[in-house]
Amino acid sequence: MSNNPHGLSKYDALVRECAREDAHRAPLPQVFGRIAHRNPITGKMLHGKPLDAATVIKAFTHALDSMEDKTDKNESKVAAGMTFLGQFIDHDITLDATSAIGRRIDPRSIRNVRTPALDLDCVYGDGMEASPHMYHPDHKGFLLFGNSHNEHDLARNSHGTALIGDLRNDENGIVSQLQGAFVALHNICMSGAMNDSDANSIMNGIRSDAMKNHVSDKAERFEAARRAVRMHYQWIILNEFLPAFVDAKVLKEVHHKLSHGELPAPFKPDSPIMPIEFSGAAYRFGHATVRNNYTINRDVGSIGLFDEGFKGFMKRDRKFNVQFDCLFDTPGKNTFDKTRPIGRKLPSSIFSLPFVEDGIEIDGHHLPLKDAKKLPHRNVFRDRFALEIASGQQIARKMGIAEIPAPKELTAHGITKTPLWYYCLQEAEKHSGKLGPVGGTIVATTILRLLYLDDESIVCSAHDFEPWEALGAKDGKYSIGHLLAFVEKNRDGVDNRKDLFEPHSA
Repeated sequence: MSNNPHGLSKYDALVRECAREDAHRAPLPQVFGRIAHRNPITGKMLHGKPLDAATVIKAFTHALDSMEDKTDKNESKVAAGMTFLGQFIDHDITLDATSAIGRRIDPRSIRNVRTPALDLDCVYGDGMEASPHMYHPDHKGFLLFGNSHNEHDLARNSHGTALIGDLRNDENGIVSQLQGAFVALHNICMSGAMNDSDANSIMNGIRSDAMKNHVSDKAERFEAARRAVRMHYQWIILNEFLPAFVDAKVLKEVHHKLSHGELPAPFKPDSPIMPIEFSGAAYRFGHATVRNNYTINRDVGSIGLFDEGFKGFMKRDRKFNVQFDCLFDTPGKNTFDKTRPIGRKLPSSIFSLPFVEDGIEIDGHHLPLKDAKKLPHRNVFRDRFALEIASGQQIARKMGIAEIPAPKELTAHGITKTPLWYYCLQEAEKHSGKLGPVGGTIVATTILRLLYLDDESIVCSAHDFEPWEALGAKDGKYSIGHLLAFVEKNRDGVDNRKDLFEPHSA
């Protein structure tokens, strides 16, 4: 477990330091910071005394324990794999702060940090020259994929460490295989770009000068393939991921504002690109969509979230290779696992994290291991004691919309401000299991703003982009399911396929 206070990850600790009032001279507040004021614990208990840590911990523990659901009966219409696509997107836009940073992180000491962008740097690293360990040395532009143990696993070194741009994408079996799918898609596009007859179809819809015609140089072909993959990825985020989890009316309003050069409240022009209210609360809605069990393929069947087939950071046995039509809505398949609707009923699987080994100290009060292992509890206590995120009611007030009162589980203890993460789940229950005005605005604005700030994104440079015809159904529909089915069918047919395993097994 991290030695950071309140169970903070190193990323959360960095964000907290950037959000400090005295961090204005640091280089990162324009990236990390707050869209609302700090929200320390204030108020009085029922007998008039100020709220103290012990009372707050007791109240939240009682409310959070009541959220546990041991079944998977409560399903939405959204494919279960979309939860892990959300995790993949999160890793694409947030910092991998796994370096040996001390207990107190000073943003002013950081000189080189990834800028949030939906650019798949988790797949491409810093490119062929700066990240050569991810690419084949002889087949220029092709990413390493597969190993002697499993041809559909990620390429790995002799220690089993994945050769990818963000090691977090190997932390569980499904997100690891999504990473592999995008690596394989690049190699498919790269192989097509090397073939004169396929080049134009790969570039379909991409109108920037570098992509208009067939390209001859291998480096240009690499850029063409990378851009094609990024465009399809961003198209999915715009047209499938956000609509799956954000209320349609809320999403439409955010789109309208951004497309007209405006920001919806509570965002302002000087608001941080990656606000603490997003990364520390609203985007954690994905925890509510998790299932207890997942069908990863038709041979192994259903497994638990922390069973052997989900283990990451090691070579994967072939029997745990995912069949994507079990987890995503793919062409011709009608039966697949589905997410939970966003709400306050959460799977038992996240109430017993196997990798947590210590309790948490909160203002001199010890949160025992049995509660520290519960992800919902970690979310809320991180919010209230470490990050001090504005409450849902405070955000709603800044937006000028009606507030949802705190639930009786909290008001019975004198607590009237609902932690933002909990508030987003409660709000979603009034919007058919999708993020409502507060949660949806924070999530949609943060993600879409990244695209509008990127001159090379799909909304700024490719207004007439259309997904590659080979990836879509005959009726013109396109989705992550279409992409994954295409990858499964074509990943072994790329040029020099057997050479693309990690070098030591070639």
